[in-house]
Amino acid sequence: MSQKIKLEIAEKIFGSNNIAITSHLRPDGDSIFTSLALAGMLELLGKRVEIINQDPLPFPFNELPETKRVKTGQINPEGLDLVILLECADVSRSGQTRINALPKINIDHHYSNSPYADLNWIDPEASAVGEMAYELLEPLGLEPTSQVAEFLYSAIFSDTGSFQFSNTNSKTFYVCHKLVEAGARPQAVATKLLNNNTASKVRLLGRVLSSLELNSAGNLAILTMFRKDLNEFGLKDVDVEDITTIARSIRGVEMVIFFKEMEPGVFRVSLRSKDRANSALVAEYFGGGGHMHAAGFTAKGNFETLFQEIPAQVEKLLEHNRHKS
Repeated sequence: MSQKIKLEIAEKIFGSNNIAITSHLRPDGDSIFTSLALAGMLELLGKRVEIINQDPLPFPFNELPETKRVKTGQINPEGLDLVILLECADVSRSGQTRINALPKINIDHHYSNSPYADLNWIDPEASAVGEMAYELLEPLGLEPTSQVAEFLYSAIFSDTGSFQFSNTNSKTFYVCHKLVEAGARPQAVATKLLNNNTASKVRLLGRVLSSLELNSAGNLAILTMFRKDLNEFGLKDVDVEDITTIARSIRGVEMVIFFKEMEPGVFRVSLRSKDRANSALVAEYFGGGGHMHAAGFTAKGNFETLFQEIPAQVEKLLEHNRHKS
């Protein structure tokens, strides 16, 4: 099945001239770099390609010169032959409202995807959508340029947490081995993605970490950030998506719950987990979604109430899933 769908996707691409690539709201490193890699691949075939996301890019991706070609906003369907959606469980997940009539390809490595496109390639075994894009090189008859190879390596590096997450496997390293052979530079990627913080970001990190609370069992870490914190340090929501990493490293913590105030009474709750704790299942309970170890949802109400009720429910969900497994 996997080879068949890859050949069908290649055939659809061959028959298209003007192609748009988009990904999910609040794009991450995997979707951003895979978009750039796919655009480079399709341009090698002589296609006209644009990358358009509804939401702006988060830090540090928004400061990289190679991401300047990524546009923000709505896709204009006029003249387009095809839209490729990356990591979108459905069209609404992209935030794009004008593409319903266009031919679509859906490429995703999340199990919680409802096939909605003309062609749907869903592979929950893949470490990243970047790994899936690598597998399109052969059916497209392409050899990766050094830039395409580095984009794909960056996508995988980002989504595996620099090869720390459980989605890292032998295939991940095989694909990255081939990408390095093709010109990807591991040290340059690590420097770009891990050592690029501003002083303001580090100061905000200190503020958020000072809000750290643990539940009585020590398996949940809860962090909080209010709008006033962002405003004080002159940062945006997209600048702090990675702020949970240190809290997740605490011994015994299975999941981090990060409350981010979006507006009065509305919080974006980011979940980051490790080992067997499933962030996606927890997020889905609250009407959200995401990865096994990175997910989120939106909560509305009084903060003090949410701060008590959500961690208590997460504890119950983790305990229930622990007994099920």
